[in-house]
Amino acid sequence: MTLEKNITLRDSAMMRWFALVLVSALTFATYWFQDFFGGIKDLLGSEYGFSNEQFGRIISSTNIANMFGMIVLGGIMLDRWGVRLAGLVFGGLAALGGLIVYLAGVNAFGEASDVKLWTICLGRMLFGSGLEVVCVVVTRTIVKWFKGYELALAMAVNVGFGRCGTAMGIAVSPDIVGAGSVSPAVGFAASLLLLSLIMFVVYLFFDIRLDRQTARDIAESDEERFKISDLAKLAGNRAFICITLLCVAFYAAVFPFIQYAPDLLVNKFGFTRQLPDEGILAISGSQTLGTAAVYAGLFLFAICFSTIPPRLGSASKRFAGRLIMAGILAAAIFAMKDKLALWLLDGAKTTSLIPLGTIIFTPVFGNIVDKTGRAASLMILGAGLLIFSHLALSVFNSVTLGYAGLLSLGVAFSLVPAAMWPSVTKIVPENRLGTAYAAMFTFQNWGLGAFYWGIGAVLDWTNSDNLKAIEAGTTTYDYTVPILMLVVCGIVSVYLACKLLQADRKYGYGLEKPNENLSI
Repeated sequence: MTLEKNITLRDSAMMRWFALVLVSALTFATYWFQDFFGGIKDLLGSEYGFSNEQFGRIISSTNIANMFGMIVLGGIMLDRWGVRLAGLVFGGLAALGGLIVYLAGVNAFGEASDVKLWTICLGRMLFGSGLEVVCVVVTRTIVKWFKGYELALAMAVNVGFGRCGTAMGIAVSPDIVGAGSVSPAVGFAASLLLLSLIMFVVYLFFDIRLDRQTARDIAESDEERFKISDLAKLAGNRAFICITLLCVAFYAAVFPFIQYAPDLLVNKFGFTRQLPDEGILAISGSQTLGTAAVYAGLFLFAICFSTIPPRLGSASKRFAGRLIMAGILAAAIFAMKDKLALWLLDGAKTTSLIPLGTIIFTPVFGNIVDKTGRAASLMILGAGLLIFSHLALSVFNSVTLGYAGLLSLGVAFSLVPAAMWPSVTKIVPENRLGTAYAAMFTFQNWGLGAFYWGIGAVLDWTNSDNLKAIEAGTTTYDYTVPILMLVVCGIVSVYLACKLLQADRKYGYGLEKPNENLSI
């Protein structure tokens, strides 16, 4: 018997995208908090006396609980509880972790360096316990609202929110602290976590209404709820194993690098740690607002570039629309070229080229995947760009190649996720998606934890003979060996993406085919 389709909130494009903005605030805030320490790494050393290895220990502590099953537990809870309760619990856990890190930074637990180190690590661990489950909650929510519509584009926009949080966290945090203490940047990042949790509470009212509208579908699907045996079924899915290992190798070569990139650019290429007060991008005299406006503007441009031209009708109108919008962007960049030239002399600001590329290209690539498919092929291309970017930043000493490497990494950082995350929905049944994403994030955290700490430890080890000269300012850290480790991750990523393409051809998952029933 065929049931008449109900018109629900998710059938309204405006409501779908409004819901996406509300839940993506969590993505923005958590990624800001995850990465903002990278922009002020030198202050952690000068103010708190932390070494490279200790810095890596702080960052890798974010992943500890998730290495040992917290995300899988969260995924099971998500599949059983739904997005509302899981989002509140784990979003609150992330906010609590942020508060502890802030309190440690203002000496609430004591002034001793060891006490500060371990309490910051504890706060980061609690934050991380909520972080990845929040990512699963948001991803599962997007599938709930967008499946059958512009799913890849919606996921890409959400990824763009996260990358915008990363970029602004790295680039804006040095402006917040200036030449002062680390604590104002930590307090601001922790406040963002609380604000995003409030926005999630607002979203819950719409989620409750949607569930009421789809009550019949929910009742019919109760028998499909999560079972422990689902883990064994995922483990037996070769394509899922492939895409999970690709997730591990790819992100291990990106996220840890971002934490060290500002320091690398200062040490390897002579970039500055602070911009001059004159001639910089500023709004009402505020460098912080000027920097934030750049990222917000580029993100809005990327969304418009992805969604407006496809609605213009004929191919010639779509092409003209893209050409006009690209011209507007080029004119804006040209008008600010002198200020941007200063901006790109700074290590933290230049590092933000990595997420900057994702802000522009992730929605574009998500739209391409929706309309044309080729997800597995695009993952191969993105992994190849990963190899080039790390070779350019490790082996060669050319500033031009360094810029090209950062931009290439930004493109890869948008291309692979835009193709990878929607592909999971074609490989794994919907009732196991929460657990599938949780399993992927769990294994990803093993790679991230190892490389967050490993880069710092290897950096100290390979420069052990020169530490006194580095402290005296007569030489700099050599990052060649730590970054070459990431080239290996890129090679592994290419191999796994090729194996995924083979699996798609054999089993017909449809990874190379466009998504259906699109409506923008």
